[in-house]
Amino acid sequence: MRSKYLPIEEILTILKETPPRLAKLTVGLTSAQLHKPPSVGEWSANEVLAHLRACNDVWGGYYIMTILAKSNPTIKAMNPRTWIKSTDYLEQTFQSSLRAFTKQRKKLLSVLEPLQAKDWTRTNTLVGAGKPLQQTLISHADGLARHERAHLKQIERALNALRSVPSMKK
Repeated sequence: MRSKYLPIEEILTILKETPPRLAKLTVGLTSAQLHKPPSVGEWSANEVLAHLRACNDVWGGYYIMTILAKSNPTIKAMNPRTWIKSTDYLEQTFQSSLRAFTKQRKKLLSVLEPLQAKDWTRTNTLVGAGKPLQQTLISHADGLARHERAHLKQIERALNALRSVPSMKK
């Protein structure tokens, strides 16, 4: 478990800025560009967005909301890559998926932003993925923020690569 977390304000800023940053990165791109992987074995921008939505569902909508609803709950681990298979996120258009992600994120932020410092230390026990793991609300939020930051860089690199491919330009 990570011993040092990002400051709460930084976590909230990253989570708040992810949807508009995705929108900005994809301005002017065609649906074909957003659904095309930059190279074999890599994810398209649409696939990365679908993954971010699944992570938000699991880490934000399930883990964080359960921690806030119950005192020290035991939570069954869920893998976002498994969860995504129960959704239609990969089949949605990028713009439709981005609108849904933006709504998801606003809902999560409406819960996180008013929290007091003590709320961020609320705990849970995660089971079902090896040895039971004690976690906190901040550990889940920090993980979500760091994860998104890395995937935003991935999308930026992928889209820059696609923009330079002549056959993929408008």
